[in-house]
Amino acid sequence: MNDILASAGNNLLSPIILSFVLGFFAAIVRSDLTIPEAMAKALSIYLLFAIGFKGGVAVSSNEFDIGVLMALIAGTLLSLLIPFIAFALLKVLTNLGTLDRAAVAGHYGSISIVTFVAATSALELSGLASEGYMVAVAAAMEAPAIVTALWLASRGDKNSRMNSGMWREILLNGSIVLLLGAFMIGLLSGAQGMKEVESFIVTPFKGVLCLFLLDIGLVAGRSLLQSHKLITRGLVAFGVLMPLIGSAIGLVTALALNLSEGGALLLMVLSASASYIAVPAAMRVALPEANAGIYLTLSLGITFPFNLTVGIPLYLAAVGLIYS
Repeated sequence: MNDILASAGNNLLSPIILSFVLGFFAAIVRSDLTIPEAMAKALSIYLLFAIGFKGGVAVSSNEFDIGVLMALIAGTLLSLLIPFIAFALLKVLTNLGTLDRAAVAGHYGSISIVTFVAATSALELSGLASEGYMVAVAAAMEAPAIVTALWLASRGDKNSRMNSGMWREILLNGSIVLLLGAFMIGLLSGAQGMKEVESFIVTPFKGVLCLFLLDIGLVAGRSLLQSHKLITRGLVAFGVLMPLIGSAIGLVTALALNLSEGGALLLMVLSASASYIAVPAAMRVALPEANAGIYLTLSLGITFPFNLTVGIPLYLAAVGLIYS
C-alpha cells in the first residue's frame, strides 16, 4: 500500500503535472504569461504524432487478434453508453435543460487525448507496460459519444439532426486524422522505423509535454475565470463525480477484457476523461443552441485538472490494489 501511495505521489509531483499547475496558477492570478498559438499548435501536433506512432510500433510486434478487436468494440460501446449515465446524473445534480445536458454528456463519453498522454507518462514513471493498441482504442472512443449526445438532444429538440457538416467535423477532425495516421505509420514501419526516428519521438517527448501542459493550464484557468458564474455547485460536483464513475466502469471493463495493469489504467483514464477538442467542434455544428461556456468550463476547467492532479494518481493506486 505504501508503495502504491508513493508511486501516486511521485506522479503528482512530476514536472509534467507541475507544469499544468503552474499554467493554471498563472491564469488564476491573471498573469500575462502566454504560449504563442502557433507554438501550442505545433506542440499538440508533435504529441499526437508521437503517441500514435509509438502505439503503432507496439502493435506491429503483435498480431491483430481477438483481444485487440474486443478492446476496440468495448471502447466504442463505452463511448456510446457513458453519456447516458452523465445525462442522468446531470438531471439529478443540476437544472440544465435537455440540450445542455446532452451536450455536456457527449463530452464525457468522448476522451481527452492529453489526459491519455499524461497517463502514459505516469505508467513510465511507475515502470508499468501497457498494450500498444490502447492508442487505437482512444481513437475509437472519440466520436461515438457525439451520436449519443445528438440522440439525447433530439428528445427535446426536433430540429436536432446529424448533418453532413457534423459528420465531416467528426470523421475529419484533425486530432483523429493525425492520431490514426501516425498509428498506421508506426504500424507499417515497425521497430526499424522507430530506430530511425527514436531521437525525435522518444527523447524530447516529456519536455514537449511539459510545455504543452503549461499552455493547457493557462487555457483551463482562463476558461474557469471567464465562465465561473455559469458553474453551480451541482455542476462542480458533476465534474468531479463523473470521472470517478467513468473510471470505475473502465476498470470493470478492463478486468473483463483481461487487460494488463497498465492497460487497465489507460482504459480507466479514457473512460474518466472529457473531450475539449473533437466534441466541442461537433457541438458547434450540431447543437449551436447549447451553452458552450458550460460544457467547455466543465470539461477543461474542472474535470481535466481533476484527472491530471488527483484522478491519475487515484486510478494508479486503484489498479495497483486490484492487480496486486
